Order: sequence, then C-alpha cells, then structure tokens
Amino acid sequence: MKDVHFGAGNIGRGFIGEILFKNGFDITFVDINAEIIDALKARGNYEIEIADETKDRIAVTNVTGLNNQQEPEAVVAAIAEADLVTTAIGPNVLPFIAELIAKGIQARRAADIQQPIDVIACENMIGGSDFLKEKVITYLSDEDLTYVEAYVGFPNAAVDRIVPIQSHEDPLFVSVEPFSEWVIDANMSKAKQLHLEGVTYVEDLEPYIERKLFSVNTGHATVAYNGSYQGYETIDESLKDPEVLAQLKAVLNETGALLEAKWQFDHETHQAYINKIVGRFENPNLSDLNSRVARTPIRKLGYDERFIRPLREASERGLSYQALLQTIARIFKYDDQQDEQSVELQTLLAEKPLEAVIKQVTGLENAQLINEIKAAVDALA
Repeated sequence: MKDVHFGAGNIGRGFIGEILFKNGFDITFVDINAEIIDALKARGNYEIEIADETKDRIAVTNVTGLNNQQEPEAVVAAIAEADLVTTAIGPNVLPFIAELIAKGIQARRAADIQQPIDVIACENMIGGSDFLKEKVITYLSDEDLTYVEAYVGFPNAAVDRIVPIQSHEDPLFVSVEPFSEWVIDANMSKAKQLHLEGVTYVEDLEPYIERKLFSVNTGHATVAYNGSYQGYETIDESLKDPEVLAQLKAVLNETGALLEAKWQFDHETHQAYINKIVGRFENPNLSDLNSRVARTPIRKLGYDERFIRPLREASERGLSYQALLQTIARIFKYDDQQDEQSVELQTLLAEKPLEAVIKQVTGLENAQLINEIKAAVDALA
C-alpha cells in the first residue's frame, strides 16, 4: 500500500510515519525542506528512538521524498496512485497544499480510479480534515465534486504524541515519547478497506478531540506558563517544583470535571488518563523547552482555544475554574522577547487598559469572567 504524507518534520516521521510503516505502507513524504527530502530519496529509510530509559530504536524503511515546490507534477502522480493521503504540516500550511491534493483527485478521476481513498489531516486542531476539504474543493469542478462524494473521504482525526524540538547530526533521526494516540472518525471515512493497527476508530470524534485539547494541550501549556513564571526553562524542570505540579493537577482536575460532565467520561478512567499525562510531561528524556510550548500566547488565549473555552464552559455549568483563571493570568504576564506574539501582547498591555486587552485577545463578552481574569492578573502585579 502507498501513502502520500505532507509534512516530513518530526511529527510526520516520528509518529504518522511509524504507524503507517508498521501497517505495511510505502510512504512518500512531501515537504519543501530540501535537506530532509534529499536524504529520504537517497537513503529510503530512517530511525526513530523512543525517549525513555530503553532508548529502543525503530527502523522505518520503504520511504522516499518529494519536494512540492520543485516536483508538483510528481506529487500529483503519487496521489493518483495512493491508497491514503495524510498530513502533519501545521494548520496554517494546509491551504497551501490544497491545490496539489485537488489535482491529485482530478488525476484519479481522469484515470477512473474507483478505489476509495481518505485524506486525513493529522493536525493539532479541531476539524482539521474538514478545514482541508473546504480548501481543496475550491479547486474542483462539479464533476470532480461528484467523484469526491463517491470515492474521497476527509475523516477528521485526533492525534497525540509529544515530539520535542531536537537537533541531530542525522537530519532524519527523530526521538519521540513512548505514548501515541491516533483516533479517526469512522463515519467520515470512505476507505473502509483500510483498518490501521495502532489507530482507534470511533463513531463520534468530538469527545476525544476535546479530551486531548483540554488535557494534553491545556496541561502542557499550563506547565510552560507557570514554569516560566517561576523562572524555569524546561517542562520537566518546572514539574520538579511542587507549586507548578500542583497547578497542573488542579487545572487538569477542572478540565476533567468539565469533560466528565459534558461527555460522560468515566471518572476513574479519566483520572488514570490525567495521571498518564502528568507522567508524560515529567519524562526527563523529552526535556521540552517552556519557550516552545508557551509560544504564541495570543493564539492560546483565543475564544475557542485551550484555556478560554474550558473556562467558559466550566462557568456555564457551575463548575470550578479557579486554577484555569490563575494560569490565564500568568499567560498575560508571559514575556519572551524572542516570541512575536508575546512581544505583541506585552505591547498591548502597555498601551491599553488591561480589561480592553482581555476582551481583545480572548473574545470574551461575559463581564464576570473578564473581571475575574483582570483580578487574577492584578493579583500577580
């Protein structure tokens, strides 16, 4: 079987690539990073190291690469012959690959290929495949859209694996945490002939996406902002501070109570999930930088993002959100001169009243929540 995977970075090679390789796929990685693509073409393999005490290594073979800037026709031809198309390229980049995917679909239609195919965006976002489909269909005719309806699925997915920023002499080598989770919405899939080992198929993806967003994403950022506030540089170093660890657990208990109320997750099962997350963050073999996890604070304070959304929904349900408030306050205090959004946020705070900045960056209109955030920020001053 053949997969065309957009994004030859650490997540693509160290997560999606590993699972597809173990399922017997030949993988064509598509990227504009010439060094990585040239290495994939030359070698046809790479190694993954599991970031724990075992340091186990996995050899991934039967891979190659295509540079979508220099070889667009070859990318289209590869999609025409593929059994699966996947991405791990970043939400902001998805619009830039949509036309190539559309041309690949048109090539399949022209060749009268009737084997169904799925296009799966494995991105850190809600509704990633839906978003990609919206961009792809703008390049398609009515006849193409009829073909898509019959043979091309865009099932949404939830993905979870920590792959920290790293640098190695070998540009293809990648270190990843032992844990991984890839969940696919079975209802949206057209390629029913595929059932990947190591992937969970569900009838309703939204609870799993929110569980990951409000637990892993919220939790990771909670450590980064609280750790940075205390002067620490890495996630695992931050969690050696009892105050930071307690804040992480308090936030995860609040988002956990929300998830249990909203989606009827079993309490004991979800507590075990929280404990696993804390253990993942404490893994010294990952040693992720707080500055990486905390980057783009304005985006992370967005209305539907990892802090404000659970804050809003906990408030609506009469649930506790004090730990979320305390962490949100520390995001407003986050000052990293190397981070463009951090600089922008601190500039806004210097030029405008705090209440106005809270409204602007969070999109909140609820006066009570705005006032509570303001009070929490003021308490840190």
